[in-house]
Amino acid sequence: MTNQELNELKNQYVAKGAATPTTQFAERAENAEIWDADGNRWIDFAGGIGVLNLGHRHPKIVAAVEAQLKKVMHTSAAVISYAPYVELCQKLCELTPVRGPERKAMLVNTGAEALENAVKIARAATGRSGIITFDGAFHGRTMMTLAMTGKVLPYKNDFGPMPGDVFRAPFPNPIHGISEEASLEALRTVFKTDIAPHRTAAIVIEPVQGEGGFYIASPEYLQALRALCDEHGILLIADEVQSGFARTGKLFALEHSGVEADILTTAKSLANGMPLSAVVGTAAVMDASGPNSLGGTYSGNPLSCAAALAVIEVIEEENILARSEQMGRLLAERFSVWEERFEHVAHGRQLGAMAAFELVDDNGKPDPAATAALCAKAREKGLILLSCGFYGNSIRILVPLTVSSEVLEEGLGIIEASLETLG
Repeated sequence: MTNQELNELKNQYVAKGAATPTTQFAERAENAEIWDADGNRWIDFAGGIGVLNLGHRHPKIVAAVEAQLKKVMHTSAAVISYAPYVELCQKLCELTPVRGPERKAMLVNTGAEALENAVKIARAATGRSGIITFDGAFHGRTMMTLAMTGKVLPYKNDFGPMPGDVFRAPFPNPIHGISEEASLEALRTVFKTDIAPHRTAAIVIEPVQGEGGFYIASPEYLQALRALCDEHGILLIADEVQSGFARTGKLFALEHSGVEADILTTAKSLANGMPLSAVVGTAAVMDASGPNSLGGTYSGNPLSCAAALAVIEVIEEENILARSEQMGRLLAERFSVWEERFEHVAHGRQLGAMAAFELVDDNGKPDPAATAALCAKAREKGLILLSCGFYGNSIRILVPLTVSSEVLEEGLGIIEASLETLG
């Protein structure tokens, strides 16, 4: 079927709230390139929204899924478990920066499910109910994670009321005038105005905000947050759904700070395209809830677990962490050139290859209209590019870390040519 034929079916049968506004349909993909139903080639700087750090259809991951498919496709781990589930939990416990030495993990399907379960576990472990998150945070689209998410449109506008005992503080963001000390002081104010520390189960933070704009919490801030949690017996939950699995030059962004969380959630590139997420934490915390209190029918599917085990091997064998650091330096250099050349490009930033820049107006204020125009112009030229941010004016780079130098340069060239058209 052609793009036009598929688009007609989409408009007739797919709910508007779930349908993409784009009119192309992926037919096949390889590494950082996609070909649509009409045979057009696209360079993929979105990576399935951060899911494909190792590219489309990495041969080793495809082979692992095919091999598992010939053994067991599904039983439900709640009925009878299987080796890939426990082997992956072991690997995650060995690799994840959570407090130990004894750690445990559980597997579910999506980032939102991981955060939902992290909250359940934190409440069970502490006997407290309060959850504190940050402005601009994105934790998922289920009702609990919508309550935790710090942006109304487009995520939560029509779906209230939200679950209670969720409170919010400003994320440290000097670009928007919020210093680290101001953010910490705001947290202390939350303890006075909204919920007492002894009723707070957890503070949840993305070490690098994802949908919120790729803003980076400094090591010093994360260390101060760890100390604040310890002072009040509050659990620290790190949401690494988008920042995890090599995107920042470490397996997890939290590793840049030296801080260990009590609970860490990960998803997206964990299984590089297969649906899988994980909650990893201190063993005593993870074991706080009763038998059969966690999980789900498809949680930790054998095919997804096999893919994730292959992902861990590829990251080591292909030196992906070093590649992420190298790509991050290249992107930082290119952003700097663009900031010099284009007056409306500003605030380039990166941690490893988790990189973004912003478009601003003549007064230096966020310019979401120009950002949307840039994404549209890039798509006209064959580049899939995503915006993000509290004000919708950040351009994020989520190209697979396995992209060839030639394709990466081609994609960056399209961004530069598109910036030229904006004036």
